Amino acid sequence: MDFRGSRHMRSKRMMAVGSVLLAFGLLTDLQNQSQSSSPQKPIGESCQKVVHAEATLSKQQLARLLAVPEGRNKQQVREITKAPYCELGELQIRVGATAQREAYPLEFDPQTWLVILYEGEQYAGYRFSVQ
Repeated sequence: MDFRGSRHMRSKRMMAVGSVLLAFGLLTDLQNQSQSSSPQKPIGESCQKVVHAEATLSKQQLARLLAVPEGRNKQQVREITKAPYCELGELQIRVGATAQREAYPLEFDPQTWLVILYEGEQYAGYRFSVQ
């Protein structure tokens, strides 16, 4: 029996569970602090194109997204998130790689938006933006 392999898998699982719990804790705290309003005003940077004006991200969608590892196909992420509220301007994070960004207001906290980053057709990560 390979104890190193099973220990490695356990630590990966613990980190994944811990990340999800941390995200829920942060979101719950943000929800308690926020004042409800509609997601009309774009986040700190301007939306380049509104894709779906009624789009929001639920707690269930957020929980599923946080479990998706970076490097997955954009289509796998889109199956969870559906169409974004808007597309933000492109960025060049690494030399030779242009990143696209999509923004989703959180259904339970419209002042907080999730910004998803893609490099080509690969999911490259996310960040939260509080207005």
